[in-house]
Amino acid sequence: MIYRPVASSDLERLRALVVADPASPLTARQFQIRFDNGEYRPEWSWMAEEPGENPAAAAIWWGTPRDVLPAALDGLFAAAQAGSAQAADAEDSARLAARLLAVAHEAYAAAGLMHPPDFHMFLPPDWRDRPEVMSAANWRLNAARQAGLTDMLERLRYEWTPAAGVPQPAGRLTFRPEADDEVFVELFDRTLSGTLDATSRKEADASGSRAQAVSDVVFYRARMNGRRSWWRVAETPSGDLAGFGIPSRNTAVPVVGYLGVLPEHRGHGYVDEILAEVTRVLVAEAGATTIHADTDLENRPMAAAFDRAGYSMIGCRLVLSAG
Repeated sequence: MIYRPVASSDLERLRALVVADPASPLTARQFQIRFDNGEYRPEWSWMAEEPGENPAAAAIWWGTPRDVLPAALDGLFAAAQAGSAQAADAEDSARLAARLLAVAHEAYAAAGLMHPPDFHMFLPPDWRDRPEVMSAANWRLNAARQAGLTDMLERLRYEWTPAAGVPQPAGRLTFRPEADDEVFVELFDRTLSGTLDATSRKEADASGSRAQAVSDVVFYRARMNGRRSWWRVAETPSGDLAGFGIPSRNTAVPVVGYLGVLPEHRGHGYVDEILAEVTRVLVAEAGATTIHADTDLENRPMAAAFDRAGYSMIGCRLVLSAG
């Protein structure tokens, strides 16, 4: 078996393997669109094949058009798909895909990536209750674990549409733009105390809260497509900073990038007002007709805030990462 990045001449053969299933919404058409705009590239699209035969497995990594190395694994496919009635097919698919991932991870490490990219799996909200989704997900989960992506984080995915209405200001907080990045570094740093966001907590524990706060500001400025002028700080009537919101945009839709309430102001329901302001900014400034948002499964207060604001849960995102 040969494991390699694809060449331009391989694309038609690769697309034939990119078939949406209950655990992978990526289609051949979406692959082509992202390939054309630079989010997918030949050197980030790998396949396993026997010489002279059709590809047996494929792995597709994603990055922004500005990235030199991939940021995330977006799709994992095998010719013997997870819907097969034969458990042996799923086991064979997992082993084959795991080897493909391992070879690609070695190449990315040699190119300068310190850790293999996380694998993002997009699933329906009730995925655990649907055997066909579990079957399609399990071989991918097994492959990821065998390739060293052993930590799993589950995030809830939400969507706002105009049917929910544009929230009106409650009047307890006032919002304003803030041009000084250092103010947002301080706000990110302070909100890390007691945060329920597992990714931020993990990275802050590894690098320190200040370094993580700087990294967050850089991420939203340099890697996301939202405008810096959309960022807002929230103040109480006495002028104290209570929190902040980062309306943003990915390559597809406007998103709730980040919001936080400072520890000393928690417990007053300010999260609802900050989320409402983020929503209003995205409608007014980005012309949003759809807004997406994620929060960790364990972050129940944030999930409840999305519910109160009229955001609907549309799915789950499983993030598999190296331990």
